[in-house]
Amino acid sequence: VELYSKEETLMKRKKLIGQSCRLFFSEDPVKIIRAQGQYLYDEKGRRYLDCISNVHHVGHSHPAVVQAATAQMELLNTNARFLHDNLIKYCERLSETLPEKLNTFYFVNSGSEANDLALRLARQYTQHEDVIVLDHAYHGHLTSLIDISPYKFRKLEGQKDWVHVAPLPDTYRGLYREDHEDAAQAYADEVKKIIDDAHKRSRKISAFFAESLPSVGGQIIFPPGYFKKVAEYVRAAGGVFVADEVQVGFGRVGKHFWAFQLQGDDFTPDIVTMGKPIGNGHPLACVATTKEVADAFTANGVEYFNTFGGNPVSCAIGLAVLDVIEKEDLRANAMLVGNHFMKLMNGLKSKHPIIGDVRGVGLFVGVDMVKDQEKRTPAREEAEYVVKRLKNEYICMSTDGPGENVIKFKPPMCFSMEDAQLVVEKIDQILTEIKENQRKCCG
Repeated sequence: VELYSKEETLMKRKKLIGQSCRLFFSEDPVKIIRAQGQYLYDEKGRRYLDCISNVHHVGHSHPAVVQAATAQMELLNTNARFLHDNLIKYCERLSETLPEKLNTFYFVNSGSEANDLALRLARQYTQHEDVIVLDHAYHGHLTSLIDISPYKFRKLEGQKDWVHVAPLPDTYRGLYREDHEDAAQAYADEVKKIIDDAHKRSRKISAFFAESLPSVGGQIIFPPGYFKKVAEYVRAAGGVFVADEVQVGFGRVGKHFWAFQLQGDDFTPDIVTMGKPIGNGHPLACVATTKEVADAFTANGVEYFNTFGGNPVSCAIGLAVLDVIEKEDLRANAMLVGNHFMKLMNGLKSKHPIIGDVRGVGLFVGVDMVKDQEKRTPAREEAEYVVKRLKNEYICMSTDGPGENVIKFKPPMCFSMEDAQLVVEKIDQILTEIKENQRKCCG
């Protein structure tokens, strides 16, 4: 039900909401009034294919999630200082998806809260202050997290002296590329150099923070073995490894439940943070860690309490999301549809030189648009045009990456083969338009 016309809603939003809170498609925003599965519906009933809502992991308005939330809300919702079985059951279920040593949990309400708590845990456990992060990283909007997010702090107050930035292991346009004999070792050695330099200045490392698959950084897939090598260096320096799964956890990569598992069975982080997809749109997030790290946090004598974290409704929703992932075999779907999408996009790559790279795993894919195949110059304007034109075709996508030239693909996990086919066909049409327009302009 609409309370206002689209024009009135936009006018009131501009008046009442801070203008730093930006809209998708700001030149002509879409007003969404309902959603189901991988589809969004505007005020006129027009259906949009959603390729960007990784938060609505099992699909918008999934009936099992809605039913679980409603049933528990009708019965009880209170804070975690009272005993309740939902919290325990949810911890048990999450434990089944994680390596054995990650067996202690803290529940919060957002990925930002989770990463802020992870920072506190790391510092309390190690008694060190400094943090190593990857270039272009984004870990949240709290002050503590802006400080460890180069994507944000470079636009604001700059880099703090306790923050160290390592090169992003991007084998397409990074320091060491696909032709390097051992890119994982080379990028890990850059982290070792940072640690050594910090020690020369009498600084000590508390943690290495990394998104298991960087999204804002441009949908990056790390070279295999990178995390294990970095963890060895960081732990030798007395620090811990924090894997930020807020964007890509809960089976999005298909072959594994967690994206850090792409780095091999012999690698386990010390702390894992999760958010966004965990509650299918409900504000729920979590930190998983080892008993040793948790015990050190308890030993500081200060109680940790989160008013809404781990409440019965949130845990009921979390359990329902896990059930749907399993019952609908969404990990297998992510692999099937993701592989199909990448195969089709790689087919377009040979037809359209503007596609420099197609990279991804499962339903986490980036299409890197370039002006020149050899120089790999980011084609920002062309990528923006593609996204704008797709919106006119009722397909919602967006761009990311340092050059804002990577078209990102992170749809709900129920995305179908037919959906993928449609997206690729439309992208093909739009890139053909670009090619024809350039020919007319230059001819």
